[in-house]
Amino acid sequence: MKIVLFANTDWYLYNFRRSLAAVLAASGHDVVLLSPPGRYGALLRAEGFNWIAAPMLRLSLNPVREVALLVWLWRLIRAERPDVVHGFTIKCAVYGALVGRVAGVARVNAIAGLGYVFTSGRWKARLLRPGVRLLMAAALGGKKARVIVQNPDDVAFFEGAAIVRPERIRLIAGSGVDTSRFVPPHLKARPPKDGMVVLAARMLWDKGIHEFVDAARLLRKEGRALRFILAGLPDEGNPSAVPIEWLKQWTQEGTIDWLGHVVDMPQLLASASIVVLPSYREGLPKTLIEAAACARPLVATDVPGCRHVVQHEVTGLLVPARDSLSLARAVARLQDDPALARRLGEAARKMACSEFEDGLIIARTLAVYEELVPGDRPTRRELLSPTKGVEQPSEFFSG
Repeated sequence: MKIVLFANTDWYLYNFRRSLAAVLAASGHDVVLLSPPGRYGALLRAEGFNWIAAPMLRLSLNPVREVALLVWLWRLIRAERPDVVHGFTIKCAVYGALVGRVAGVARVNAIAGLGYVFTSGRWKARLLRPGVRLLMAAALGGKKARVIVQNPDDVAFFEGAAIVRPERIRLIAGSGVDTSRFVPPHLKARPPKDGMVVLAARMLWDKGIHEFVDAARLLRKEGRALRFILAGLPDEGNPSAVPIEWLKQWTQEGTIDWLGHVVDMPQLLASASIVVLPSYREGLPKTLIEAAACARPLVATDVPGCRHVVQHEVTGLLVPARDSLSLARAVARLQDDPALARRLGEAARKMACSEFEDGLIIARTLAVYEELVPGDRPTRRELLSPTKGVEQPSEFFSG
């Protein structure tokens, strides 16, 4: 089987889908990785992957440029003759599916969250929404197509919006986590630092950055010995990006510590006392899954995606979105009750291993391929072994 994996950035392929590509290649499948150019393309090629740079701008609305991209994709699909085109995020899923449908190729369309057009209240997003909905319905339909979403709320959205027939929707919870790499601190002999609260994500307002900073100020006023850490970079070009000047200012005034890009995320998460994500909406947040695998107590907002990982009072605490005071009180509760924090963290680790381990997620993804292109399926051992021992630095540019 030949599969094209098409994403809107090369870092997404490297950090979130490299395990899938490795399993496919190790199982004898031909894999083509496709994304706009970036520094991770060279890293993918260095590991032996066939990566191709696409002439794509993520946020472009220029009709001439977009038509040119579709023509380029058409020529690529005709030249590569894949069995499956698997697109990630709305733009890649829609474009890959449009071209794949015309070419008669099976399409797997992974929608990891509904994106800016569907979640923003800005006039530009509202203006684009009806057209994007119609385009999605045209692209994602057909017998040789499946739509993968990451949480039950998005399943309900697609069913209610009549974008795709319900029997062609598949729920697969995220891109998985390597539970042998993201481990509790006692397994690494690295005890967590007292009072370190970590938010690892793209630096976007929609991730709840403002609420995190406000909560930090509230708890510092109470005299609590807590260190608040932001890890990640702004997503350049995203309308919701937090200006770097703000991040530097908050650091200078001592409210938070902004680390920027962090390579060794397992060490950072295992060293945290609490991991939070006060996002407004998610597909399925990898930062929470990886923190869960590290047995960290979680605090997240009660929104789609987050509540699929955090079960209130079981694997973490849920708080209302856009509510700095509730976020602060949840963090304070975990600081004041170490036994509760430990119990939640242990339950989170068990959940990560049983529901989100990368071998399970990859197996479910391959099962979708098999629906469309029947063939031999790799064994459980083949699914797990290629990802173990492959160093996979995490970057939290997207949820």
